[in-house]
Amino acid sequence: MEAGEAVTDAPNAEQIEYWNEVSGEKWVALQEVLDAQIGPFGRAAMDRVGVEAGNAVIDVGCGCGDTTLTLAERVGPRGRVTGLDLSGPMLARARARARDGGVSNVEFVQADAQTHRFERGPYDVLFSRFGVMFFADPTAAFSNLRRALAPRARLGFVCWQAIRLNPWMLVPTLAMASEVELPPPPAPGSPGPFSLDDDDRIRGILRSAGFEQIEIEPLEQQIAIAGGADLEAAVDLTMKLGPVGRLMAGAEADLRERVRDSIRGALLPYETAAGVCLDAAASVVTARNPAK
Repeated sequence: MEAGEAVTDAPNAEQIEYWNEVSGEKWVALQEVLDAQIGPFGRAAMDRVGVEAGNAVIDVGCGCGDTTLTLAERVGPRGRVTGLDLSGPMLARARARARDGGVSNVEFVQADAQTHRFERGPYDVLFSRFGVMFFADPTAAFSNLRRALAPRARLGFVCWQAIRLNPWMLVPTLAMASEVELPPPPAPGSPGPFSLDDDDRIRGILRSAGFEQIEIEPLEQQIAIAGGADLEAAVDLTMKLGPVGRLMAGAEADLRERVRDSIRGALLPYETAAGVCLDAAASVVTARNPAK
């Protein structure tokens, strides 16, 4: 369970730094509410790809281990799951959760999926919950991952559609714009949460990586920000992560309070008995490794 390797500084140096030095500890601190917030999307992707008892599974971008542990339960004692992530802090939390839960059919590896030297062909399923949008070269990454898959193995992941279709992130970001100048949007396809928001691009990447039978299905549902907690908790979470969190890092107290007030006002109309709920749009992508 303690398997790992030192990640290198290339080719995903920016993401390695971000998930180890900037965001990893934040995700560890907020693990429970974040898993509650996005967990339904991961479970839907698991159902679609068809994880079965006895399968060997790679979980790419496993983070704090929520999906890896769920997959381990699904594959049972005859199966095994390898959780792969760049973030040392998040993997430490994942390993602790597995130990505390007595889960023995998992291992966690700190590595870059784009360059890690996988053993050739032992895995039945390649899975990811929002973990494959951060590659500097996604074709190279999926090609590398495919080498670890058995013939006819299944690929299944969930990724975000365009930000305009995701008010849960767009609404607070636009609210912040009343107080600070937003940076220009990243170039299409740049590593980040919306790098796979184009279906044609996804198909092109996976075909170039050698996959076949590619299917993309929309998954649209509401997200309860902070896992269904109250308005103040939703504002707190928004201030710590994503575009708001990046721009507010190191901001003066007065500016932070003004931004907080703007976001609170923007989220207030979405407060319900189930929490602060806004629409979200993702895509569930499935494919097959060829028979030969």
